[in-house]
Amino acid sequence: MQDAPADIVDAVFAIACRSLPVDHAYALQQAIQEALPWFAEEPNAGLHTVHGAASGSGWMRPEGADALLQLSHRARLALRLPAHRAEEAAALVGCTLQVAGSTLRVEKMSLRPLSRITTLFSRCVVLAADDEAVFVSVATEELGALGIKAERMVCGRVTPVATPDRTYQARSLMLAGLTLEQSLLLQRSGLGAGRKLGCGLFIPHKDIADLRSRSE
Repeated sequence: MQDAPADIVDAVFAIACRSLPVDHAYALQQAIQEALPWFAEEPNAGLHTVHGAASGSGWMRPEGADALLQLSHRARLALRLPAHRAEEAAALVGCTLQVAGSTLRVEKMSLRPLSRITTLFSRCVVLAADDEAVFVSVATEELGALGIKAERMVCGRVTPVATPDRTYQARSLMLAGLTLEQSLLLQRSGLGAGRKLGCGLFIPHKDIADLRSRSE
């Protein structure tokens, strides 16, 4: 039985934060880079944005430009990192980050290996695509270049990810029927642009039927 590769891990932090803007990716990226200056230049680093209970699957979230995610004590901040950066990432513990007007205190850290689950989900994938049909075509092509072919692919609605330079139009993406080797490869490599904005990073998901029901 193949073990998950040990060279890439998720550094997962407990946090104390009452709420964050729905679109907090850029602000959180900036706060992380201020605390960990090496993060911006680390090519294999990525940021998982923070999600509240109501948006845990990535398909449901508050609407409106000023909408806030209300966070519980179970909310987590996670960085996908080369394992050799884990000790440096631990410097976040005890820090208080300012994220778009919200205060986020970083508490204890744990390390989580990549998942062996073969159904994967990304909340936000940024590809050069204007509509869903083109998105599927481009995703299929880019996955194929990695040697990955999913038995099933399910796209979700468009989510804007704003930066000072531009606003990315990202889509959530489910891939099912991967081999274990393909799953691990995709978790390590990601898909599309914007890893440090929380885009293109895949996490395990156990139930494709649940995602279909949420997208309808």
